[in-house]
Amino acid sequence: MGENNYNAENIKSLKGLEAVRKRPAMYIGSTSSAGLHHLVYEIVDNSIDEALAGYCDTIDVTIHRDNSITIQDNGRGIPVDYHEEEGMSALELVVCTLHAGGKFDNSNYKVSGGLHGVGVSCVNALSAKFYAEVYRNGTIYAMHFVRGEKTEELQEIGTTDKTGTIITFTPDHEIFETLEYSFDILSQRLRELAFLNKGITINLFDEREADKEHHFSYPGGLVSFIEYLDENKHPLHEEPVHFIYTGKDDAGEDLEIEVAFQYNDTYKENIFSFANNINTREGGTHLTGFRQGLTRALTKYIDDNGLLKTKNIKISGEDLREGMTAVISVKLTDPQFEGQTKQKLGNSGVTKLVAQNVRENLVTYLEENPQIAKKIVEKSINSAVAREAARKARQLARRKSVMDGGGLPGKLADCSEKDPAKSEIFIVEGDSAGGSAKSGRSRETQAILPLKGKIINVEKARPDKVIANDEIQAMIQAFGTGFGEDFNMSKLRYHKIIIMADADVDGAHISTLLLTFFFRHMPELIESGYVYKSCPPLYKAKAGKKEEFLFNDAALEEFKQRHPNQKVTYQRFKGLGEMNPDQLATTTMNPETRKVLQVRLEDVVEADRIFTMLMGEEVPPRRKFIEDNAKKVSNLDI
Repeated sequence: MGENNYNAENIKSLKGLEAVRKRPAMYIGSTSSAGLHHLVYEIVDNSIDEALAGYCDTIDVTIHRDNSITIQDNGRGIPVDYHEEEGMSALELVVCTLHAGGKFDNSNYKVSGGLHGVGVSCVNALSAKFYAEVYRNGTIYAMHFVRGEKTEELQEIGTTDKTGTIITFTPDHEIFETLEYSFDILSQRLRELAFLNKGITINLFDEREADKEHHFSYPGGLVSFIEYLDENKHPLHEEPVHFIYTGKDDAGEDLEIEVAFQYNDTYKENIFSFANNINTREGGTHLTGFRQGLTRALTKYIDDNGLLKTKNIKISGEDLREGMTAVISVKLTDPQFEGQTKQKLGNSGVTKLVAQNVRENLVTYLEENPQIAKKIVEKSINSAVAREAARKARQLARRKSVMDGGGLPGKLADCSEKDPAKSEIFIVEGDSAGGSAKSGRSRETQAILPLKGKIINVEKARPDKVIANDEIQAMIQAFGTGFGEDFNMSKLRYHKIIIMADADVDGAHISTLLLTFFFRHMPELIESGYVYKSCPPLYKAKAGKKEEFLFNDAALEEFKQRHPNQKVTYQRFKGLGEMNPDQLATTTMNPETRKVLQVRLEDVVEADRIFTMLMGEEVPPRRKFIEDNAKKVSNLDI
């Protein structure tokens, strides 16, 4: 064995904000686009905390041309007085020190999202440039920083009769994989915050495009949120159910529970949960409490009124939530989140309090609104009947697959690789394209599943009708995950599911039908990054001996400009079947030469609205969408 040199010299202590720069993902989740946008949320959350404390009602967020960001609020302004114990101004302490801030003293903030005290200091650490301007005490104070280090002492640069804080920062290219901010991603979060905090106005400006701005202000709060979510759906009752409880938790700390929900005629539940304005995407104790309270209230109403006539039908909590759109928001003094990214609430006492308040308020509501109660109960009973039918359909599909030879659909051309991480499956439109794809694929890693015709529109169909569709059954069998209650992500046989459809109207419709199915019934596939959309070329252009495959009109025009003295000929592909196997393999299937787009779920709220609008029953919203976006369409082949 070699000499053991492990001693004190090997122990490294990271000073100040070094730890953040060394391991940024530990503090903001990642250094990808998600982490980049998280920087904005950390600063905005501080402004929201000022609003919750009653000192702020307007927040402005500006994306500058160089992708730097400015966040301005009209709160009290970060304190700037000298901190005797630390030997620096309070502003410098907050901006340059982890776990420093006003969130640890309940007299300043009863409720706060930024409880770890690392928000603004993390942003400073991960910014190439960071500038803080504070309006306080009739004076304007300013301080500059570079990669977490101050470049000057606190300065007094003017006088003012306003209060508030302005933070401008430029994300560090040494840290982040991308520096491009998305207006839509920021809009989604800022819209949420405006819904969750009625009375506040949040403005988003994008200097990269003229007149691109959004203004969010919702006096109705969660009721407005529900109305926004259900805008393109048929509600079973006109007014959302809404109630607020303000009191104490088991530890005697302040607690606010706010719930709003509405039933519509769809077949999926759509529930969003928040704790101190943080979107708890993985739920937690507040969501558990809501479901328990709802189930107990509705079960009690059904039993008390003898509404379940058929004894062999058992109504589950899932049935009672079918077609429900709900928002649960809790605000508490000491929330316990899982990790800095705060995906799940863990306060155990919250479950009982939320369940109790939901049950009591809903029991009263049902008794006072018997006609609405009847509609909800009827929908729940119908859901239970359909769920039992779906269960039998799944059993039948499993038996059929066994009889047909072991569980895989006969039309599947499978790959020989058994490791899902190395395997991919192409969902191909039609037998013609399927034949070319089978000939052009890599048999080792690429599987081909041709679909005959279009799958059922799952936006308008109950689960039992969905599972009964032959093409959907083929996909489920090929994926290996099961469906509905049987869904098991660990059994997925491919970690790339690639939709390959023609570049025409029919192809776009088929792609949308498939994406709607994944979003509504297998969202885990999208969330895990396993769903892709192929990008087949639109043209094959030739000038002399030079031949290229081109993906849009702009590329064709550029090709012509590169060959001004040669005759340019080109072929426009109307479908995948027009390409021979070698062409299809080179342009659309070979991982080294193809172009594919990963389907990402960045804004669940907007995704739900868009799928409902495109594939749902309401025609006017769809017509308006087409009219508003028609001018943006290119390469349309009808």
